[in-house]
Amino acid sequence: MVAPISARFAQLGGRAPRATDRPDFALVGVLRIPEVQNSPWISLTRRVLFAIGLLCTAAIVVYIGRDGYNDNADGSVTLLDSFYYATVSLSTTGYGDITPASPSARLVNIFVITPLRVLFLIVLVGTTLAVLTERSRQALKIQRWRRTVRNHTVVVGYGTKGRTAIDAMLGDGVQPADIVVVDTDAVALEAAATAGLVTVHGTATQSDVLRLAGVQNAASVIVAANRDDTAVLVTLTARELTKKAKIVASIRESENTHLLRQSGADSVVVSSETTGRLLGIATTTPSVVEMMEDLLTPEHGFAVAEREVEPNEVGGSPRHLSDIVLGVVRAGELIRVGEPASDALENGDKLLYIRRAR
Repeated sequence: MVAPISARFAQLGGRAPRATDRPDFALVGVLRIPEVQNSPWISLTRRVLFAIGLLCTAAIVVYIGRDGYNDNADGSVTLLDSFYYATVSLSTTGYGDITPASPSARLVNIFVITPLRVLFLIVLVGTTLAVLTERSRQALKIQRWRRTVRNHTVVVGYGTKGRTAIDAMLGDGVQPADIVVVDTDAVALEAAATAGLVTVHGTATQSDVLRLAGVQNAASVIVAANRDDTAVLVTLTARELTKKAKIVASIRESENTHLLRQSGADSVVVSSETTGRLLGIATTTPSVVEMMEDLLTPEHGFAVAEREVEPNEVGGSPRHLSDIVLGVVRAGELIRVGEPASDALENGDKLLYIRRAR
């Protein structure tokens, strides 16, 4: 049996090649940086207008210096003849019936008409050139992005949970360029790229894929995998690469919560049990479910937010503030309003409160 590549590298005293070791040009198609997409009709219209502008410019230049040109038909160059000469010249047809005769006309052809001809040809083959240079432009964008990306959010999985999490972040003011999506589904990644998100094609259980997503410099990681065992492995891999990022993971079964905690997750959301509780509450008090959905939707209604304690609030009780405070975060620990420790606010505390959505 042939040994795996990684094992063979280990036997040779080396290590298996990583995706991050590959040149930026080789990462095109794996790491995708979003760009503004224009309608093809808009692009075509711009090129046609630019070509017409070049043609008119050449015709006007020829008409202004028409005394230096010779027309084999009648000896004089009219405005129509100027447009005719500009057309056959820029398209490199060149019938030779109208020619520059004077030194000044020939200089104009060298320094004006010839550059216009080159620009005209570039416009004609612009689509082909755009295709040929696409990989080079993407490689340059990847190189620049990898060098500058900091404090972003990596979302593993662009399924229902991942998309909903991203929608919540976007509604809370996070910029699309600050979100990186990691997934193995090309269709899902295409949808994410259309939404203006940076995408990485690969499995997040591999450390080199997470390195491509910049996990080592990320501020937070959202694990929205479809399987609990995958979520545990992704969390463990991400925590190995970064000690500072906040890792939030979603699982289906609550019995796996301790595994995610031990793997390094800061917060764990049990999706199935949370949904079940809401379904049970909806049978008796549906308005409570409606309010919960309102609080979890930052685009409208009310939302749960966090802010720093102001200097004039230190020493006071959160119950006496104008904001509806739900809890106090002190040294990373949540203290609910009503507990004795929350009665006196301290410097550095953060308040969880209900605010009206923007």
